[in-house]
Amino acid sequence: MQHTRLFDQPCPIARALDIVGEWWTLLIIRDALLGARRFEDFKATGMADNILSARLKKLVEEGIFERRPYDVIRNRFEYHLTEKGRGLVPVIAALRGWGQLWTEGLDGSPLTHGASEHQVSVRMYCADCDRTLDAEEMEVTRKSRL
Repeated sequence: MQHTRLFDQPCPIARALDIVGEWWTLLIIRDALLGARRFEDFKATGMADNILSARLKKLVEEGIFERRPYDVIRNRFEYHLTEKGRGLVPVIAALRGWGQLWTEGLDGSPLTHGASEHQVSVRMYCADCDRTLDAEEMEVTRKSRL
C-alpha cells in the first residue's frame, strides 16, 4: 500500500512525519540510541528483513544514519546516527514519556541522565521568559501567506 508523501507540505510536522512517521522507523532510531549498529542488532524489534532493509535505506538517504563498512569481505555495514539523527533524541524521549503516562505495561529501560542517574523528562521551555510552560500556555501562530 502506497502512502501519501508529505515532504512538500507547509507544515514541519507533516514533513518530519514523511521521514520518521512509520512506527518501525522510530523503533529503529530508538534502538540506535540504545547502541544498535548492525542489521542483526535492529532485528530484535521483530520486523521482517525486507522492512528493516527498506527503513535503514531510507534513513541513510535522509541523512539520519551514516552507513560505515565493518566487514568489507562480506559487504557488511554498521549504521551510526548523524547529527540530524541525534536531533531526534528529544522526540524519542517525549514519545517515551507520553507512553509512560498514558499507556500501561512494563518499562524495562528508564531514560536517565548518565552522570547522576536521575530520570530525564522533556519539557516545553520559553528561553525569553526563562521558564517551563504548560500545554495550555502554548499556541501555534500561523504565518501570513504572501
